[in-house]
Amino acid sequence: MARVESPPSSVRVLLVDDFEPWRQRVSSTLQRRKELRVVAEVADGLEAVQKAKELKPDLILLDIGLPNLNGIEAANRIRQLVPGAKIIFLTQNSDKEVVQAAMSSGVQGYVLKTDAATELLTAVSRVLRGDDVVISGIEQGNSGETENTTT
Repeated sequence: MARVESPPSSVRVLLVDDFEPWRQRVSSTLQRRKELRVVAEVADGLEAVQKAKELKPDLILLDIGLPNLNGIEAANRIRQLVPGAKIIFLTQNSDKEVVQAAMSSGVQGYVLKTDAATELLTAVSRVLRGDDVVISGIEQGNSGETENTTT
């Protein structure tokens, strides 16, 4: 009998961004997928580390430019405390060096906020399947142009 892997029934998501209207927009985007459930929203890096340790989410959407502790440092701490959590940076920072530093911190994805409406759910699905994802042309440099490299 063939074994078929089914998607998890509920993916617990921690949403981290210091701009509340953006968090609300992302939360609403995530609600389009019934298996995604936002368990907490926080506004700074230190709080993100604390909530990740407390809630042990499956997925963390994390901005880089956060008060108290930047997203890259928060991701490093979270990976030590909750090694099973998948982390996607959701940020406006397209600087090539920042992208490289972010991805070398061991996270699974990097999505620009400007692409979130069209690419976030795809990136989430791919990361939950085990792929590493960088959305847009950001891995080729910071020319300011974005192009979708996922096909």
